[in-house]
Formats: sequence, structure tokens, C-alpha cells
Amino acid sequence: MATQNDIDDTNRDQTQWTESPFLIIKGFLMGSADIVPGVSGGTMALITGIYDRLIFAIKSADKNALSHLLKLRISKIFDTFHWKFLLLLFTGIILAIAFFTKVVPLQVYMFTDPEIVYGLFFGLIVGSIVLLVAEISPESRGWLNLLPLLAGALFGFWIVTLVPTDTPESAWFVFLSGSIAICAMILPGISGSYLLLIMRKYEYILTQLGSIGTVDTGTAILNLLPFFVGAAVGIILFSRILSWLLKHYHATTLLVLIGFLVGSLYVIWPYQEREFKVSVRSSQIMEYTDPVVQNILEREEPPNLPEYRRIKEIINPGASFDALKKVEVETVSRKLVTSQPFIPESGDEDVDIWGGVYGMAGGLVMILFISYLRKV
Repeated sequence: MATQNDIDDTNRDQTQWTESPFLIIKGFLMGSADIVPGVSGGTMALITGIYDRLIFAIKSADKNALSHLLKLRISKIFDTFHWKFLLLLFTGIILAIAFFTKVVPLQVYMFTDPEIVYGLFFGLIVGSIVLLVAEISPESRGWLNLLPLLAGALFGFWIVTLVPTDTPESAWFVFLSGSIAICAMILPGISGSYLLLIMRKYEYILTQLGSIGTVDTGTAILNLLPFFVGAAVGIILFSRILSWLLKHYHATTLLVLIGFLVGSLYVIWPYQEREFKVSVRSSQIMEYTDPVVQNILEREEPPNLPEYRRIKEIINPGASFDALKKVEVETVSRKLVTSQPFIPESGDEDVDIWGGVYGMAGGLVMILFISYLRKV
């Protein structure tokens, strides 16, 4: 764990190329966490011992770095901007996102085997809380000093249990959503995507992103502009607040962050009654005899997947032959809205009890690897 002395020199990037494999692995863990609703990359940054460096690296993108960039002072940029650290970290994050969306589709397993996936992260976070608290200096572990941890836990619990509400789509609120979401993404235990869901802007942002490359590209870019400006403003301001807190109240700030992890356990518990919002992403007209349409018609119920196709209607059901019929097929997506934890009972066929147990055990075992990563 970083100490006050460890973070005194924050103006220069202290990253060595010999750290490359370890920073890429830590970035990989951050990227994998960002895919799971309720878990953030900030969680993994704190667990793997690079949270302080991450905040100060973000803070290094300041007006001095921008001035050097505009004046093409490349060597000066390398001196002030923590580019090596961020390059290696984001390499790992990108690799994780590619791996867990293309090779091992984690977002699919979250629907087909949620007990295992969430159990893994639950065990990982529980073990990490113990690991982080054990590394806090004894003088900072008194009952009075643990009040920040309790405050962080209560705030984290409040955030993850908020109920989505209707919000405007005006530019000022989209700007505010971007600012809040990006701040949450670097806070342990709080998911930026989950906050976008609460503010009812998750689908809006995805829809605008999906419109890029179509005839609505110009409109989509204009609609997204307030969001990205808000994200930039939010990360710039929030990283400075966090860096100041870490410099002047390191132990107290760390206890609050650990508290966020404690509060997030409520939504990471593997046994949950989860409510999903179904949204239509696109639709197309297809032949009734198309194999895709026939496969959909043969299904008894929708598949338990984040995205699937369904029949909206047969456009001309009175056609004399099936070959003449047309069908409107919708592509729909399912997004987690709320969840309610419960204690499973033996004999419950709808719950993979042992999957959750094995997942939690796997997460606890991973702590051994994490504790090694924290030292390198």
C-alpha cells in the first residue's frame, strides 16, 4: 500500500519499463471489472495497489501538459505527463475488454451463469477488504478512525440501491451525467454505467453511439458532445480533489474508499433477484421462411442472453404461402436495472448455489495473486 512518503513526488512519471507486464496485468484486471455492472475499474486499481498512481497520472494531464502539447514541446510533455503508466495500464484495459467481449464473452456469462461471475468478484472484494484494512497502520485502525470506513460504506450502499428515475435529455443534464459517471468510474465500488442507468442515460448514450456511422451521425455527435465535455471536466476536477485528499489525508481517504467496497457488496452478492429493462435496438423485415425466423419461432421462451432477436409481428399473415409472408424481427437488449439479494435455499432449481460458492472461493484464492501484484 502507498504511504504518504510514497506519493510525495508526483510531478514526474516514476514508471519503469520493467514494470510493463505487471501494469498490463493490473490494467487487464481493471478492464475485466468494468464489464461487470456494480464493479468498477477503480475497485481493481485500489485492490492491486495502483490507485494513488492512477489518480496522480490522470491529474498530470493539466494545463502545463496542454501548453507543452500546443507548443510541440514533446520532451516537456514526456517529463510532466505520466504517459508510460497510462499507456501500459490502458493496454491491459483494452486487452481485457477485447478478451472478455470477443473470446470469453463475460457479458453473456453474467446472464447464463451469474452466480459464478458475481461470486468470483464478491470473494475477490471481500478478501481485498481484509487485505487493505490489514495494511493500514495500527494507529489508524482505532474505533474513531474507522468512522470514515463506515461513512464510505453507508454512502456506497446508498448509491448502489438508488432507484432509476426519469430525467431530461437536455444538454445540461447530459453534461452532468457525463461528469458524474466518469467520477464514479474511478471510485472503488461504484460503477459509472450503473449511475448512468440510475440517471436514465445509459440507453440514451448507447443509442447515440450506435447512430455514429449512419445517416444520423451528425445529430449523434452533437448529442454526445455535452456528455464527453462533462466527462472531461469531471475527471479533471475530481482527480485534483482526490489527489489533494490522498496527499493530505491519505489514511482517512483510503478508509472511505474501502468503505465504498463494503457498500458495493450488496449488489455483488451472487444470489440476487435481478430486474432487467428490455430495449429494442433495431428491427428488420425478413422472409418468413428464413432460417433465422424459423429458429425464433421454434423457441418456447426468450434466451437468457444480454441481446437476442424476437418476432414482433407477421406483416401479411393472410398470404397464401409461407414463402410470401414477411416478418418484422426485432433485436432487443437486456440491461440490469435493479437487484435484490437473497439467501438461497437447498432444492431451489433456479439458483446455482454451488456455482456461487465456487465463484466466491475462486475470488478468495485470487487474493493470493493480488497480494503478490501489490508488491511489484
